Amino acid sequence: EVQLQASGGGLVQAGGSLRLSCAASGFTFDDYAIGFFRQAPGREREGVSCITRLDGRAYYADSVKGRFTISSDNAKNTVYLQMNSLKPEDTAVYYCAADSRRTADTWGYLNFGVYTYSGQGTQVTVSS
Repeated sequence: EVQLQASGGGLVQAGGSLRLSCAASGFTFDDYAIGFFRQAPGREREGVSCITRLDGRAYYADSVKGRFTISSDNAKNTVYLQMNSLKPEDTAVYYCAADSRRTADTWGYLNFGVYTYSGQGTQVTVSS
């Protein structure tokens, strides 16, 4: 059974930083894509960033490029999202999601709506 657990959210002032973690377990795929999407009240779900397990290729939403960095520690089966220069509009619940590399490659790496696996979210609040 695939399990994903996001953590690391909190309250931070605009311009500050946070690092989210996603601990993953139970994968049977040789390769998979894993990343974060966010959901804010009254706003559509937004794919934030994704990384592929085997070659570490990273993808970012335009809204976070240059500010967020995704990385992975395959030995720990953990993915990290370093979020710098945070803005109030980054406020949302952040979720971790994953699926096979094939699914992500077919439907879009940031298209988390088609991802099979996701976990509980972690709240990120950025004050102005």
